[in-house]
Amino acid sequence: MENIFKELFLQLAKTALTGRQQDIQLLIHRASKKLKSSSPELTQSLISLLQESPTAASPIRKTSHTPLPVDLDSRLQLLRLEKKYLDFDPILSNENQTSVNQIILERQNEKELLQNHLTPTKSILFTGPPGVGKTMAAKWIATKLDKPLLVLDLAAVMSSFLGRTGNNIRFVLDYAKNNDCILLLDELDAIAKRRDDNSEIGELKRLVTVLLQEIDDWPSSGLLIAATNHPDLLDPAVWRRFELILEFSIPDKKQIEKQINILLDGHIENLHNWSMILSHVFVGKSFSEIERLLNLARKAAAIEKSSLTKKIESLISAGFSLSHQQKVKIAKDLCESGLVSQRRAAELTGVARETIRKNTNNNTI
Repeated sequence: MENIFKELFLQLAKTALTGRQQDIQLLIHRASKKLKSSSPELTQSLISLLQESPTAASPIRKTSHTPLPVDLDSRLQLLRLEKKYLDFDPILSNENQTSVNQIILERQNEKELLQNHLTPTKSILFTGPPGVGKTMAAKWIATKLDKPLLVLDLAAVMSSFLGRTGNNIRFVLDYAKNNDCILLLDELDAIAKRRDDNSEIGELKRLVTVLLQEIDDWPSSGLLIAATNHPDLLDPAVWRRFELILEFSIPDKKQIEKQINILLDGHIENLHNWSMILSHVFVGKSFSEIERLLNLARKAAAIEKSSLTKKIESLISAGFSLSHQQKVKIAKDLCESGLVSQRRAAELTGVARETIRKNTNNNTI
């Protein structure tokens, strides 16, 4: 028993000298687990100390005297403080929604986890094509937990002196470890490429090793989120470092319809019918591309002082890469919902009026 105390005390002293408070918290948590059976009263006291930890007050929020880390050469900030949080629920698949809710609940109930000698999920990897909601999910987690979201600025981290890039990565992660925040490593593939890629020079490969070591050292009191559009480029060892991996995909029609309802709410009549039809038009597109197209339509309507409905109709007539069968379906829905006549549906979709007449219950011309 005496040897255990000596070992724990020595580890705590070494960690305390580094000045990294979250590492000290992690060591205290481990000590409470080791001493649970032999010293239950001491274990409870340690848990109480963790629950009363002052780190809940973020220096990022309360003071401007904690500057973000910068690259020593360019003086560019290595981190970006994301200020735009979400005021609506992100549109996620059922599986991802369940996982995100679990992450939030774990952080909101850390005391209960500590009482059972458990820790919340500390590292998450988001994968999927651009514009499908990875960053939005990170923003939502930060919003629900009321914590600042820090985003790694890859342009600043990649120093012209490659040897300093590894130091920049350490600066970033050390800073995030010692502040009550959520860290987002966007475009992870840029700094965590496969080390068997012969096209990469040795220094860049060493960056992967640095990153892996930093992720291993990440404390459970902090939350690290990484995102990549190119999971196939990641070094195999990277995958094992993350406790949870969520895959994001191109939205389905139901998700597209939900996004349109959010973006056009209060801006157009018969929104439900238009969102149903546009969900067919936008199939295969990402959330960000859909938002871009709808915002362009709204801007054009505002500038020209014209009807937004006309601009929405223009999106339908653009056709994108719709099949003939999809165009017939859209023409049918346009007519049966009473939005346009068969004549106008034919103009917008390029489908013959006779074909529309055969496929619709509404014979209005």
